[in-house]
Amino acid sequence: MPYLPILVLHVCAGTVGLFSGTAALIFRKGSPRHVRAGKVFVASMLIMAVGAVCLGILKNQPSNIGGGILTFYLIGTGWLTARRGEGETSRMDWVALLIPLAVGILTWVNGIAVLRSGATSQNGVPVGMSFFMGTICLLAAFGDVRMLLRGGVFGAKRLARHLWRMCFGLFIAAGSFFLGPSDRPLRLLSAVGLGQHLPSVLFNTTLYLILTILPLVLLIFWLARVRFTNAFKGKPTPPSGNVYSAPV
Repeated sequence: MPYLPILVLHVCAGTVGLFSGTAALIFRKGSPRHVRAGKVFVASMLIMAVGAVCLGILKNQPSNIGGGILTFYLIGTGWLTARRGEGETSRMDWVALLIPLAVGILTWVNGIAVLRSGATSQNGVPVGMSFFMGTICLLAAFGDVRMLLRGGVFGAKRLARHLWRMCFGLFIAAGSFFLGPSDRPLRLLSAVGLGQHLPSVLFNTTLYLILTILPLVLLIFWLARVRFTNAFKGKPTPPSGNVYSAPV
């Protein structure tokens, strides 16, 4: 198949992204290990997202195209939030906000069309998930507009913006890997001859669901800690403007 190399790159990058993203969540925020894991996570997720878009185009899968574009946007803007100084924005931010706005509107329109057809899912995806993702996209666009009108983000809000975008990108990757078509983890492991040597408990749908939702649980935990505790409040912002170096 002409897209096989892209598929291999997509899967490998996504796998690296899952492991490096998990490591970044575990390591103390601002530590050297967190920084290194974060850099690997960003690079692998961007590659995975580009692969998803290419595969979506080749296989005529609009949902993969939208998911890849959204993931690229979330990880890219999350990374920029960490790298920039407080209150720093650019004209590109006005262009970037068009991505979640367009994806959100199209996702909602498609979800409504599915409901009007009498169906409750499309390509195995419940219509409720479509509305959920569409709402997240529109909220992201609203957050971009608010940030730009206020002249950037500062302090704890800046760290919160970085965290939720990275964690939600990880959630998308986890959902694609664990809850993708054809029992994806089992299919991938079986393809390389490892499936029969591993415990059957590793191929359990409930386990896949837990692993998929876990990034959202961690997202809520970190947002609550950053926004509603003193874990970050009052800490000086590093001169470099890099939130990675502010331990929380």
